[in-house]
Amino acid sequence: MSKTVIITGGTAGIGKATALKFAENGYNIVTTSRSNEKAKKFLDEFKQAGYEATVYNVDVTKEEQVEKLISDTVEKYGSVDVLVNNSAIAGEPKIFAQTSKNNMRNMVETNVMGLYYGMRYGILQMLKQEKKGNIVNLASIAGLNGVEYAGEYGATKHAVVGMTKGAAVEYATSGIRINAVAPGAILTDILNDVIASGQLTKEGLGNIHPMKRPGTVEDIANGIFFLASDECPFMTGTILNIDGGYNAK
Repeated sequence: MSKTVIITGGTAGIGKATALKFAENGYNIVTTSRSNEKAKKFLDEFKQAGYEATVYNVDVTKEEQVEKLISDTVEKYGSVDVLVNNSAIAGEPKIFAQTSKNNMRNMVETNVMGLYYGMRYGILQMLKQEKKGNIVNLASIAGLNGVEYAGEYGATKHAVVGMTKGAAVEYATSGIRINAVAPGAILTDILNDVIASGQLTKEGLGNIHPMKRPGTVEDIANGIFFLASDECPFMTGTILNIDGGYNAK
């Protein structure tokens, strides 16, 4: 019987690359989007690549929608073997005192509460299963360091690290492994658009890493798949840095 992965916000960027990685390895793919247009584009591209997926219209800030995502997935596929909490927003790059209360609130609702709902209902489901499952969260270098113009975002990603480690310890003897990846600057669709607009350069972005290049979405997808695989059964509570050496400085 095939395993099933849920990837929140998986129709573009890191989420899409992660969906492809799991599909290549025989998983049933379930992902979410708040945009019907993005969902259709993702499904068309996925089909062209030779795979199928289920996309649910879910706003991760709505607890009842996340709970239903888990239950609908179980009803269709029988279990949740892997949950990748990928949905997040970055906000505006401003120094802290110039940021807005609404922007901060929106990031907390999506990056913290959205991930909390995913973890909570994912764990409750996995506890019912004979084979428990794995959770992989998306943290960031901003969740491990102070990053200029990203104080609010960094606060939410520090919360991701805290929830990952705390829950990993609590469920270590229950058979549920909970880990996270901490990406550096990654060439997502959004970041590529910023580069194309001239606001950033690829070289400048790469220079924050000792490897002198930005990462790719595939770099992150590979790390996520590794953490969720049977290749690392003794890993839980780990924050896997995929950052071109950023955290080694």
